[in-house]
Amino acid sequence: MMDKLIFGRYIPGDSLIHNMDPRAKLMTSFYFIGIIFLCNNWQSYLLMFTFTVAVIVLSKVSIKFFIRGVKPLIWLILFTVILQVLFTTGGREYFRFGIIAITELGLMNGAFIFCRFVLIIFMSTLLTLTTPPLALSDAIEYLLRPLKVVRFPAHEVSLMLSIALRFVPTLMDETEKIMNAQRARGVDFGEGNLAQRMKAIVPLLIPLFVSSFNRAEDLAIAMEARGYQGGEGRTKYRVLHWQGRDTLAVLIYALLTVALVYLRY
Repeated sequence: MMDKLIFGRYIPGDSLIHNMDPRAKLMTSFYFIGIIFLCNNWQSYLLMFTFTVAVIVLSKVSIKFFIRGVKPLIWLILFTVILQVLFTTGGREYFRFGIIAITELGLMNGAFIFCRFVLIIFMSTLLTLTTPPLALSDAIEYLLRPLKVVRFPAHEVSLMLSIALRFVPTLMDETEKIMNAQRARGVDFGEGNLAQRMKAIVPLLIPLFVSSFNRAEDLAIAMEARGYQGGEGRTKYRVLHWQGRDTLAVLIYALLTVALVYLRY
């Protein structure tokens, strides 16, 4: 399960999406998450799914890879959908037991919530799959630069976010190794009720925390040994370049917004 979590991983490539400016990808990804809340009918969600699939095809990353990556989060998605279905009333009523009811509006909202979750996961995962962590850090720092007027530590925040993204796959791999070591000693993580399964996870936490703190200390020592002293006066080896394809991507998102507003009203 852990090796299927693709968030935070980068896959090198030479596609149109890979070659976009990381600032454009970051802005359009957040903008996508914002405009998805304009969807309120099947036509608008179909448009968003078509657009997302088209972007994934342009990235040359297999759609099956995304589907496998969503699996670790499917239970959280289904839990949210079930709550939406059982406690939303409106339209034709199909079943009722006390305050719990299954209605036409509840089923529709549950389906829309499911689509919204999947689309957001796909687009946010695509951002990390096609953008190197260092480039993503530079993009975050550039977009946060105006906040330096109010003494906001833009460089430090971008560094923390990039390190966090970089070590998500590492922590997942470390967890998988610890679980395999525990299984070799006879631990069964899928045995028993929910309380017993939660108890079986406790032996994972201590070695995982220890290895995480050791890795953080090693990283801090390595940064100090290389003379890191913050973002002041630092130059960039990789300079970001905004190109025509980035402007075209922004225009396409503007047209997508117009289409969503039209379908909504």
